[in-house]
Amino acid sequence: MLSSRLISELAQARSTLRTTTERSGSAVIVNAGGELDASNEVTWRRLLSEAAAHAGPPGPLVVDTSGLDFMGCCAYAALAEEAERCRRRGLALRLVSSQPVVARIVAACGLSELLPVDATVDAALLASAPADW
Repeated sequence: MLSSRLISELAQARSTLRTTTERSGSAVIVNAGGELDASNEVTWRRLLSEAAAHAGPPGPLVVDTSGLDFMGCCAYAALAEEAERCRRRGLALRLVSSQPVVARIVAACGLSELLPVDATVDAALLASAPADW
């Protein structure tokens, strides 16, 4: 589902970002591990954009950051920007983290409505399921 260019960037030995993506119905799930900072911001943005392009409304695009050891502010900014693009397409972007600090940062930045944070991928998928399920 990801471009060969992005896969190549993620596979480089110097990359501190590890990811997997999978599809579940119309949802796309991104699992991120390692570190997200200015050194891999461009790759992170490309990953979010490509994953969102493969998710169909109502989605969601679920971004699981539970495996990250560090997430710099540029990563939150990229998530917020992609969430806004997703919203315009009728697609929900849900953030997953088992680390309470992530939800606190999202709230402190005033992004709670745009970036809902769930404790698990299952909770994110359930929260975005159509009401008639």
